Amino acid sequence: MTQQDAVEELDPSTLGPDLIVITGMSGAGRTEAMHTFEDLGYFCIDNLPPSLLLNLVSLAGLNVGSSRKLAVVCDLRAQEFFPELARELDKLDEMGITTKVLFLDSADEQLLNRYKATRRRHPLCEGDMSVLDGIRKERELLDEAREQADYVLDTSVTRPQDTRAKIRALFASENDIDEMHISVYSFGFKHGAPIDADIVIDVRFLPNPYYDKDLRTKTGLDREVSEFVLGQPETKRFLERWYALLDEIIPGYIKEGKQYLTIGVGCTGGQHRSVALAVMTGQHLSQAGYRASTTHRDLALAEVN
Repeated sequence: MTQQDAVEELDPSTLGPDLIVITGMSGAGRTEAMHTFEDLGYFCIDNLPPSLLLNLVSLAGLNVGSSRKLAVVCDLRAQEFFPELARELDKLDEMGITTKVLFLDSADEQLLNRYKATRRRHPLCEGDMSVLDGIRKERELLDEAREQADYVLDTSVTRPQDTRAKIRALFASENDIDEMHISVYSFGFKHGAPIDADIVIDVRFLPNPYYDKDLRTKTGLDREVSEFVLGQPETKRFLERWYALLDEIIPGYIKEGKQYLTIGVGCTGGQHRSVALAVMTGQHLSQAGYRASTTHRDLALAEVN
């Protein structure tokens, strides 16, 4: 294994291993790393003994060419665990399973401050040992694991979102980094407010086609209703500002590591205005290069002929 201490020095050919082992100092961000891999589509296991790696690979159906990828957090503080991990990884390598070890590190002072902030006792503290004593003991036990790790990330002065960004730069494919999955759906407030949307926009302030008897039994998918909604001066002003808002905030979500975004567009019944504007929102996002899908939650409840 070759240690890499900076993301900029990584060989792109190392991206996308079948199995990633996350280890490192307590308090350096191992849990944050695991959550990041979950967002990248990895099946994650926390606190797995190295001796169970082969069993996990077998149970998960991981094999050469498999689309499934695994990430496991291994606590290597017990001195016998690192040699055991090395042996297991060698066996996986013989099977053609690609593996990488990610070591999370941080300066003693920063780790100490984090333990003070959470008021937690360091897991290696015994008797009258101080937190700093526990940190130093752990560092000594993990010295060999750090030296042999494929990648070492120092989180001393990075925010959690910065750590996520570094991990994504290491292990995400180009599509994972550049494309966000966006789900847009229309709904009617009278059928219940959405509970799963990251962004909710209420368009009940726009003129309602329901009060036109020729449009009442149609939906926002019908040309006549769409033309009515989109032809209103209020709608044109709204869409201009709505698109500008989306263009501003979605890149920020991506920068923060968010991969899935749900947008709810609501009107009274989820039949006319919200349907037409959800379609327009999805089209705008697709034209902007995002992977966007559009659905209509309450259209089956619409008052149609």
